[in-house]
Amino acid sequence: MTKTNFVTCDLLDANPESQVCLPNIEGKSFYSFGGKDRFCGEIVTVKCFEDNSRVKELLNTDGRDAKGEGKVLVVDGGGSMRCALLGDMIAQSAIDNGWAGVIVYGCVRDVDDMAQMDIGVMALGCIPRKSNRRGEGQTDIEIRFGDLTLNSGMIIYADNNGIIASDKPLIA
Repeated sequence: MTKTNFVTCDLLDANPESQVCLPNIEGKSFYSFGGKDRFCGEIVTVKCFEDNSRVKELLNTDGRDAKGEGKVLVVDGGGSMRCALLGDMIAQSAIDNGWAGVIVYGCVRDVDDMAQMDIGVMALGCIPRKSNRRGEGQTDIEIRFGDLTLNSGMIIYADNNGIIASDKPLIA
């Protein structure tokens, strides 16, 4: 099993202590919106509510870990369905900077374009409204949603079966 052909079911079977994101969180579920249907990497956390300032800033920085592999930005947007925290232009910036993917506990936009992009994107839904930028949000803090407790430096795996997270790499 490699980072390009893993299946979260198999990873979880071999590592049952891993955290599993619930498939239904307060009536909401994660859906894939990116061109990659599976992605994984070291987590970088950001917490923001209806303000994607920190998301844009982070995805405009080098998204590679110490081994040169792409990280995954995990965004706790509070589950808001009122505006998007990621669109095609910021997703392109993420690709240009080596990020493997973005998981948004909230919404995204420009989904037709994102579906053609070489990046993994999972979110609760899509909406055409962009967020306001007020420079708010926190990075590298513990975030919680869907029965997950995540910190920067952990490893996350996402595919069409779901999302799992671990304190250690599950793939050599």
